[in-house]
Amino acid sequence: MDIPSKYDANSVESKWYDYWMKNNYFHSTPDEREPYTIVIPPPNVTGVLHMGHMLNNTIQDVLVRRARLLGKNACWVPGTDHASIATEAKVVAKLKEQGIDKNDLTRDEFLGHAWEWTHEYGGVILEQLKKLGCSCDWDRTKFTMDDDMSEAVIKVFVDLHNKGLIYRGYRMVNWDPEAKTTLSDEEVIHEERQGNLYYINYKIEGSDDTLTIATTRPETIFGDSAICINPNDERFTHLKGKKAIVPICNRVVPIIEDEYVDLEFGTGCLKVTPAHDENDKNLGDKHSLEVIDIFNADATLNSFGLQFEGQDRFEARKTVAKALDALGVLEKTETHINKVGTSERTKAVIEPRLSDQWFLKMEDLVKPAIEAVLGEDAEIKLFPKKFENTYRHWMENIRDWNISRQLLWGQQIPAYFYGDGKEDFVVAESLENAVTLAQEKTGKTDLKAEDLTQDTDALDTWFSSWLWPMSVFDGIRNPENEDIKYYYPTNDLVTGPDILFFWVARMIIAGYEYKDEKPFNNVYLTGLVRDKQRRKMSKSLGNSPDALKLISDYSADGVRVGLLLSSAAGNDLMFDEALCQQGKGFGNKIWNAFNLTNLWEVSDAIEQPASSKIALDWYESKFQAALVDIDDHFSKYRLSDALMSIYKLIYDDFCGWLLEIVKPAYQQPIDAKTYNKVMSIFEDNLKILHPFMPFLTEDIWQYIAERTPEEALIVAKWPEAKPINTDLIAQFEFASEVISGIRTVRKDKNIAFKDAIGFSVINHENSNTAFDAVIAKLGNLEAIEYVSEPVDGALTFRVKSNEYFIPMEGAIDVEAEIKKLSEELNYTEGFLKSVQKKLSNERFVSGAPEQVIANERKKEADALAKIETLKSSLASLK
Repeated sequence: MDIPSKYDANSVESKWYDYWMKNNYFHSTPDEREPYTIVIPPPNVTGVLHMGHMLNNTIQDVLVRRARLLGKNACWVPGTDHASIATEAKVVAKLKEQGIDKNDLTRDEFLGHAWEWTHEYGGVILEQLKKLGCSCDWDRTKFTMDDDMSEAVIKVFVDLHNKGLIYRGYRMVNWDPEAKTTLSDEEVIHEERQGNLYYINYKIEGSDDTLTIATTRPETIFGDSAICINPNDERFTHLKGKKAIVPICNRVVPIIEDEYVDLEFGTGCLKVTPAHDENDKNLGDKHSLEVIDIFNADATLNSFGLQFEGQDRFEARKTVAKALDALGVLEKTETHINKVGTSERTKAVIEPRLSDQWFLKMEDLVKPAIEAVLGEDAEIKLFPKKFENTYRHWMENIRDWNISRQLLWGQQIPAYFYGDGKEDFVVAESLENAVTLAQEKTGKTDLKAEDLTQDTDALDTWFSSWLWPMSVFDGIRNPENEDIKYYYPTNDLVTGPDILFFWVARMIIAGYEYKDEKPFNNVYLTGLVRDKQRRKMSKSLGNSPDALKLISDYSADGVRVGLLLSSAAGNDLMFDEALCQQGKGFGNKIWNAFNLTNLWEVSDAIEQPASSKIALDWYESKFQAALVDIDDHFSKYRLSDALMSIYKLIYDDFCGWLLEIVKPAYQQPIDAKTYNKVMSIFEDNLKILHPFMPFLTEDIWQYIAERTPEEALIVAKWPEAKPINTDLIAQFEFASEVISGIRTVRKDKNIAFKDAIGFSVINHENSNTAFDAVIAKLGNLEAIEYVSEPVDGALTFRVKSNEYFIPMEGAIDVEAEIKKLSEELNYTEGFLKSVQKKLSNERFVSGAPEQVIANERKKEADALAKIETLKSSLASLK
C-alpha cells in the first residue's frame, strides 16, 4: 500500500467516520452479549459544542469504544433536551427581529415557530459531536419533545397525580421576570451583591410618634400589610396594639408582635410584605394579613405602585427613595451586602411571587434514592466519592419540586379545568379521557370537550429529562419491551457536578419509582473546564476556544488527548492548548514509528538476533504490566491516568527503546520473526490506544494489513492478560541505565556513534547478562568484557555498584582531551580563588545579605567538587 509520509487528520477523520457509519458499528440491538449502555446527558437543543461538552463526550466515547473492544454490546444513546426557558427565549428573540410579539400569537402559532427553530438549529451540536469522533448510536437519537417522549412525561404526571404526589398549591415561588416563569429552588443561584439599607420613618396613627424600619427594598412599601415587633423588645412596648401609616400610599396597617423578629438586625421593627417575601408570607398567614401584590409579571410596578406604576423595580427603588427623602421620612441610607437570588438561565434577579403552581411531593420519593447512594448496600457509586456529601446535603434537605413553568415550549400540563373554582379540574392523558373524568366528577353527562380548558403552563424541562434512561428505551410507555429489559439499568453516567441534583438525583428517584431499580451503576462527575488562570470558561470572558477550530488545528485525536491529559477525575480541568499540540505530536510520533517499520525490508533467511529476542520478551512483559495498570485506572474512572500509562508505554518503551533495539542496520533487512512480532505488538498498542485516539489508530490498523469490515479496529478484541516477567522488566531497567551511561560518555567525549568502542565491566551487582546483546547494539560496543580489576587509561562510570570502563586509546584524542581538561582546570581554579578572596573579606561578609553569602559559599563548594573531578580525569589520562 502507498502510505503517506505525513498524517493528514482532516481527510483521515472524515474517511473513517464515514466508514464506521456505513458499516453500522455504532448501532446496537439486543443479543446474547453483555450490554454496556450509556445515555448522553442531553445537551440543550439551543447549544453548540463547547469545552465542557468536548470533555464530557470524549470521556463517554472512550468508555464506549473500550466496551466494544472488550466484546460488550455497546449502546450509547444520543439526544437533545428541549430546554424550555433557553429555547423559548431564543425563539422570542428571533420573532422580535421579525417584528412579531409572542403575546400576539396563539399557542399553536408560537409552537410552530419553536419547532421551525428546533428543526433548523437543533441538530447542530450532535453533528459537531461526530467531528470529535463520538460513536453514538445515531439511529436511537432522541429529543425530549419527541411524541413518544412527551407521551411518557404526561403518563408519569398523571400517574403521580393519581398517587396523590402531584398537587396544585398557591405558594411563594421563585419568579424569573425576564423569562416570565417560575423556577424551582435549584434553578436559583444566590450571589452576594452590594446594595443599600434604607431607614424609613413610619408615623404612628393618632400621634406624632414614628417608628423606623430598615429595608433593602423601599419600592415594596406599597405591599406592606403590617409592621412587626418582637414582643420581648422593651424598646417598643409603647407600640403594642397601635397602627402605623405607610409613607406615600398612606395605608394604615396594624403593628403586630412575633418572636420571628431579630432583635439585633436593623431597627428591630420589621415591615411585613406578604406578597413579596417568603418569611413575610408565613407571618402574614399566621396573623391573617392582607396580601397585596404590587408587581406585574415583568417586575414593573402595577396600579398599587400609584404614580410609580410601570416603572421597573430597580428604577422604582431609586425614584421611591427620592420621594421618601423629599417627604422627610428617609432617615439615612447605608451600604449593605446581601444575598440575591438570580436565575440560572437568564441571570435576572429572582422576584418572590405568590402563584398557583404544580408541585411534586418529594419526602417519600427521595428515600430509595438516598439509600441507593448512601446506604450500607449502596447500589450506585459516585466518582469521585467526595460528591456523596453534596448529594446527602441536597437530598436530606429536599423540598417539594415546583414542576410548572409559565412557558409555551414544553409538555403542556395535562390538567383540564371545567369550572371557575381552583379545584374544578381533572388530570388525564388525553382530552377524551379528561371529558369522561369530568363527567364522572361533576355528574354532568352532557359535558363536552369544548367545555374543558387545558392548563396553559408547561412542565419543567427536568421533568422530562429525569425519565431519560427509561424513556429513551420506551420503558415508561412499554415497560416490558425488549430494549428496556436488555439495556436498563445503564452502566455509566458521565456528567458535571453542577447537575448532580437537577438531573442525576432526580433520575435515581424516577428509576426507583418506575422500574424499582437504579438507572445506572456508576456516576462519573467531571470537573469544570477552566483556563490556565483558573477562570471558568465563558463567552463573556472570551477565554473559551472554538471547539471546531481546535479540532481543525490539532486533529480530533489531538484534542481528545489534550483534554484528558489535563483532566483528573472530578477535579477542574486547567485547559491549555499546548496539551492539544502534545496530543497531535504524540499522533505524529506513532505515525512516524509506523512509517519506519514500513521502510524495513523483511527477510526469512536471517536468524533472529539475540538482542531482538530478549527485547521483544521484555516489551511483552512491559505491555502486560501496563495493561494491569490501565484496567485498574479504568475501574476507578481515572481515564487520564490510563491514557498516561498508554502514552508512556508507546512513546518511551515502544518508540524510544523497542524499535531502536530491533531496527536493522542501515540498508540491511530485518528478520521475519522479529518483524512479525513487532507488528503484532504494534497492533496491540493500537487496540489500547483506540478508545483515546480512534482515527489515527484505525488508519494505521487498516494500513498494516488488508482488513474486512469484520476485522476493523473498532470491533477488534482487547488484548488478553498474560503472565508478567517482573525480573525481565527489572533487568531491562538496569540495562537501560548502562546504555544511558555509554551514551553520556560518547556525548561528553565527542565519540562518534559510528565508531565501535571497547567496554569492560566489574560486575559487583551480579547483574544478569541477558541484555548484554542489547547493550552492545545500542552502545555500538566491540564486545563486553567482564573484569575483576579497574581498567587503566579508561573513561569510567557507575550504575549502582557496577563499574564500567571505556578504553580511551583509539576512542579519543588523549593529547587534545588533556589540553581541554587542563584549560578547564586552570579556569576553575582561578574562579575558585576569586570566590574565596571575596569570602575572606570581612567587610563583604558582614555587610552582604545572607542569601548573597550563601550563594558565594555554594559557588565555592561547586568549584571544589569540579576541580576534584577534573584532576581525577587528568590522572586517568596521564
